[in-house]
Amino acid sequence: MRVLNFRSTSASALIALAAFAGSASAQLHVVATTPDLASVAREVGGDRVSVLAFAKPSEDPHYVDAKPSHIVTLNRADALIEGGAELELGWLPPLLENSRNAKISAGAPGRIVASDGIRLLEIPTSFDRSKGDVHSLGNPHFMVDPVNAKIVARNIAGHFAEIDPKSAAIYRANLAKFNAKIDAKLADWQKQLTAYRGAKIVTYHKDFIYFADRFGLTIVDELEPKPGIAPSPAHLAEVIGKITANNAKVILVQPFQNRKTAETVARQTGAAVVDSPQQPGVLSSTPTYFAMVDNLVNSIAGALRAAK
Repeated sequence: MRVLNFRSTSASALIALAAFAGSASAQLHVVATTPDLASVAREVGGDRVSVLAFAKPSEDPHYVDAKPSHIVTLNRADALIEGGAELELGWLPPLLENSRNAKISAGAPGRIVASDGIRLLEIPTSFDRSKGDVHSLGNPHFMVDPVNAKIVARNIAGHFAEIDPKSAAIYRANLAKFNAKIDAKLADWQKQLTAYRGAKIVTYHKDFIYFADRFGLTIVDELEPKPGIAPSPAHLAEVIGKITANNAKVILVQPFQNRKTAETVARQTGAAVVDSPQQPGVLSSTPTYFAMVDNLVNSIAGALRAAK
């Protein structure tokens, strides 16, 4: 587990905190650990909520740069939305302990665990740190499956209604709109990728298994030998062999991952490196969850199309 180093609060963080604290008092003050959760919370909460995300869009959610301002923000929050499944294990617990806010303590209505109700994949049969950064509850990167986003939205709506019962009808109506939009977009996303069902891909980290499972893609290997462990030359040689043997044409990377490593593998295999951010806001064209998934589907489908 990483040791937290609380640095001085930046001007931008102070501005964000002031905006959060100064929002209309009638609104719920909501903190989300990641931008994708924040985006879903805004869809469900509408103008009844003010939402702030701790992780930057281009930041690894496992290793968020925790700051003293985060403690203050949590102290003033009406609700906290965390991914759960140990996604934030390395940085969130100390912030919560120091925030001293009963509203967002474990089991309180204001504590929203997004993974509740999700069918988590890759649950280990035994817990062994020698296998890398393995999560004992299962793989926490479930938000790239839009069906899981509906479950998360339902969790959020239920908690919002419990915290703010006078607005419960608004949250239910917004949830219905969110679900309808997911259903419509999912049909389009599946149509774009249906021609590539069974296509072989490689990822940097074990962060696309839910996306691959939903859209019928096959992940043949990861550039990391174990989750959270930097690739070694020996492992990359094995990956190159698997890419060649399986005729995999696409390597997916996120902004905080080592693109140069992926490019090295790509040069030796003819595969294409595809920038595949899983958070809204990495690109100016992807401010929302829907736009983020649009970009993922379009980028991956385009790369598979070009590789044919």
